[in-house]
Amino acid sequence: MRYNQNVLDLAILGLLGDGPLHGYEIRRRLRAQLGLIANVSFGSLYPALARLEKAADVTVVDADEPSVVVPSTGSLSGERAVQRSKRLVGPRGRRAKKIYQLTDQGRATFAGLLNTPSGNDDQRSFGLRWSFARHLAPTARLALLERRRAQLVQGLSEGEPSNDLDDYAKSVVQHAADGVARDIAWLDELIAVERASQFQESAHPVVTPPPSQPISPAQSAG
Repeated sequence: MRYNQNVLDLAILGLLGDGPLHGYEIRRRLRAQLGLIANVSFGSLYPALARLEKAADVTVVDADEPSVVVPSTGSLSGERAVQRSKRLVGPRGRRAKKIYQLTDQGRATFAGLLNTPSGNDDQRSFGLRWSFARHLAPTARLALLERRRAQLVQGLSEGEPSNDLDDYAKSVVQHAADGVARDIAWLDELIAVERASQFQESAHPVVTPPPSQPISPAQSAG
């Protein structure tokens, strides 16, 4: 499964924001966080890591760990990237795993990708953005949800089954429409929660007390 470059960069940088990881762990966590829609291949992951390293968004911080058996990536570019990751050798001839860490520049890149509005998020890219929503401002979170809802509503209105379809084909179209309707209902719940949270914050703003002033010797004497 191939990813848009910006979406894959966002995924990698976001996961590395929680700490250094090697490629296998990045793939595992992405799958655990987003399920089947995040089934990124090694043929996409390793070239992306090499590109981000070259761009100084990530850096290799440890290459002295024993390796595991490397599965086939199914891609020539992916195989080459995997082979490059094997070049470092640990103690007793063991192959080493590259451990990647986010740089300060990478944090800025991640913030830019996450905060850039996208009007054409699909299920996978929206799910990825929402999984990192803790890094967004409340207004940005709400805007993300509302854009996705509007996109689904528009798609639902344009997806009416044609009268030319037989019952089998119509059942497929209806099944897809039911799934979109469930997604819209889920978004409605999230939007309601976000709006309620923002209302509570505006109704009860956090007041920071002024810093205490030091007592002068004259005040102390008085």
